[in-house]
Formats: sequence, C-alpha cells, structure tokens
Amino acid sequence: MKLKNGPEYMESLKKLHPKIYYKGKRIEDVTTHPATAPHVRAAAMTYALANDEEYEDLATATSHLTGRKISRFTHVHQNIEDLLKKVKLLRVLGQKTATCFQRCVGLDGINATYSVLYEMDEKHGTDYLERFKKWLIRVQDENIMVVGAMTDPKGDRSKGPADQPDPDQYLHIVERRDDGIVIRGAKLHMTGAVNSHEILVMPTTAMDERSKDYAVVCAIPIDDPGITMLFGRQANDDRRDNLERIDAGKPSFGAVGGEAVIVFEDVFVPTERVFMDGQTDFTGDLVYRFAAHHRANYGACKTGLMDVLTGAVTYLAQIQGTAKASHVRDKVTEMIHLSETLYSSSIACSAEGTPTPSGAYMVDTMLANVCKHNVTRFHFEVARLALDLAGGFIATLPSEHDLNSEEVGHLVKKYFSGVEGIPTEHRIKIARLIEAMTGGTALVESMHGAGSPQAQRVMIFREGDLMKKVKLAKALLGVPSSDKAA
Repeated sequence: MKLKNGPEYMESLKKLHPKIYYKGKRIEDVTTHPATAPHVRAAAMTYALANDEEYEDLATATSHLTGRKISRFTHVHQNIEDLLKKVKLLRVLGQKTATCFQRCVGLDGINATYSVLYEMDEKHGTDYLERFKKWLIRVQDENIMVVGAMTDPKGDRSKGPADQPDPDQYLHIVERRDDGIVIRGAKLHMTGAVNSHEILVMPTTAMDERSKDYAVVCAIPIDDPGITMLFGRQANDDRRDNLERIDAGKPSFGAVGGEAVIVFEDVFVPTERVFMDGQTDFTGDLVYRFAAHHRANYGACKTGLMDVLTGAVTYLAQIQGTAKASHVRDKVTEMIHLSETLYSSSIACSAEGTPTPSGAYMVDTMLANVCKHNVTRFHFEVARLALDLAGGFIATLPSEHDLNSEEVGHLVKKYFSGVEGIPTEHRIKIARLIEAMTGGTALVESMHGAGSPQAQRVMIFREGDLMKKVKLAKALLGVPSSDKAA
C-alpha cells in the first residue's frame, strides 16, 4: 500500500474521536487545536520524508513479512544497516523539526516485542508472535502511527505491582474472557499519544509470578471508548495556545513530543490483539530490549536538535556582531564537539548490533546505555553554552505584542536591534527559538526520557563485566585467577 504523506496522515486523525482533555476541556480535533497541532505537524514530517526522494532510502524499508515498501517507523530491524539508517533518519528529523517527532517509542516497542515473543513462544508453546505479525502487517501496510505505552504510575515505589494498595497503579488484567481480556490502569508520559492511531501496551518492569495479571502486552485503537487521555502542559504553552507566533519560539512544531496520560477504564481487548498474558518470565527481557533500543535513539534525534540550537546561536552571534570573537568561536566549537560525540555513541551501539534468535537485530546494550547517559549531560551543556552565548536579554525580552504595538513597537525595534541592516524581528525570533529549545520541558525530557540517569547507570554497571576486567588485571600481574578477594 502506498505510504501516506503528511496531509493524508493528518486527515486520518480527523476520522478518529479519542477522548482527550487539556486544561479541563475536551479537544475535538488534534490537527487544529493550538496545543496539539504543532505535534501533529512534527509527526507528519516522518510521512513527508518517506515521500522525499532525498530521504526515501532512510525513511522507508522493505518489510521482511510482506516484501512491501513500508515506513522505517514500522520496520523490524533485520541487519546493522537498518539500525544505522534509523539513526541517520532520526538526526535528519531532529534537524527539520527541532523537536520530538514521536514515532520512536512505537518503533522500539514493535522491535522489542517481536524478538521477545519469538523466544516466549519457543519456551511456552504459544502463538503470540503469529498474532503480533498479523497486527504488524496491518500497521505496516497502512503506515499506522503507534504509541508505545510502557511507563506506569507506580504508586508506592517501595512496592511492586502485586503489593500496591491501589492495584491500578500498574496496568493489569481485571477479567479474562473466552474472546479476550479486560484491562485497567494508566500509562504516563506517553509521547505522541494524542496523534497516534494505535496503542501498544507493554509491562513497565520485570515481574514475578505473583504479578501475572500485570504481565500484559496488547494493542488497542486510540479511540477505544474506555480510554481517556490527559494532555500535559509544556513550557510557554500559553503563548502557543494564544497563537503567539514569535513568542512561542517554535510555532510550527511542538516544544517536546506532546506527552499525555492514557487512562484505561475496563478496556476490552479481543484475543487477536493480546500478545502476552501472564508470562512474567519474559517481562524483564521485554523492558530490557525496549530500553536499549530507545536509549540508542537519543544520540541521534537529540543531536539533530543540538544542530539547530548551535546554528541558532551562531546566527544570533552574527546578528549581534560577536561571531568573530575568540571566546564565541571556542564555545560554538565545544557545542559541535559535544553533539558529534553524542552522535558517535548512537552510531557505535548500532554498528555493534547483533541478531536475536528471531532474526531481529538488537543494538549493543552497553553502548546504548552509555549513549543515553551522555544525553543527560551533553544536551544540558550545549543548552548552557547556548544561553551563555545568547545573552541575558532572552530572559527579559518584551513580548511580540509590544513589538507590534503602535505605541511602543518603535522602542522595541530601536533598542533590541543589532547589526545594521538586520531587522530587529529576526533577532527576537531567533532568541525565542533558543529560549524554547533550552527552557525547561525539552531538557527534562532529555534527562528522564527512556529512563532516568540512574536507570542507565544500573545497566552500565550490569553490562560492565567487572569480573572480566579483574581477570585482565590479574593476568597482567601474574596473579592466579583462583585468588578471590571479598
């Protein structure tokens, strides 16, 4: 089936009627509402690039299930080349939107689920992968946007799913029927949820036998009547909601990815859409593989954003007449160095990928965690350098209403001007872009998306193979390997 373009994607959303609330009021059309429309346009870019001759090779793939041409965001990675093309595509999309384009979580959920179900079926004699393949072929053929739903509220974090005073703090099965299951609970921080077509529900942590009702993977249409979404606030959202084109910073695309809470109130899922039901022994593998795939992405998409931020600061320095100063050039060089170092992490964990028993390829998990951990530091440092170079006027800049005012507009234009011949409006626009890219929400997502820094540190320690390193040191010194310290 021919891939949808951006307008066709947006038109498909108009045919859906999910329950979405923002600031206490229901959103009727996500393609036109000022809170959600920028995120729709960012996701639409993934469809646009698939139809762009320059990027088609990166943005599309050949389905191993059907042999048909599909979006790379619905593809199961078959080799290292697939992993590398994905990384390159994510950087381009970051450069073109300067924000999150929201399809990575669904892609990573598809890949983690596919490989784990293969091994789960092998062990338990089940047929979940065949069900999943049928669903996935439809996703691929129709180029459906899937939101991967993993993070649960967790309630009392000192207790696991089965020990919560409120069982709904982890999404769980409340009823099993001959024709399917009924689930209840919520998923938080769901990027792109309000403008997706389907939800792929996954467990949020490794589980024991007592948590069988929480070990569930399934697919649900976004507008199922039992689903309610609460769209989250973002930095400067009042500016965006009031259609302030300059002060919003990025009027075309959203601040981050348009995150929402998804609430499931006794949602029925038919058997053919259930891909895990109680197999707790594979929940850990699913979370582990999903996290590795997702953390690998951050070194690419965030590098694309950092490219834009570096360009914005360089342009502002040109407008302000400081571009040739040695300290400015030095800080811009550092921004470039940090960006490329981060990108190299994403390339490395992809280049070191290996096949799973299903044939689907996994990134190198150690390097993927290092990649995401670098994001939690490098993106913040690039933002700090950008604000350092931009100057303090960003924090006190009058609004676009003042700029356009008949009474005081001439004062704004006079006293916020820079190099002669460059309109003051250009300096204000680029300043607002820098503000939007460094102000709060975007950096929080860089810190905690795909797991907090501590989550990566836990995995890095586990993957570190310390005993092998101890043996290397012993061998160098001639110390017997049997000599064990406490």
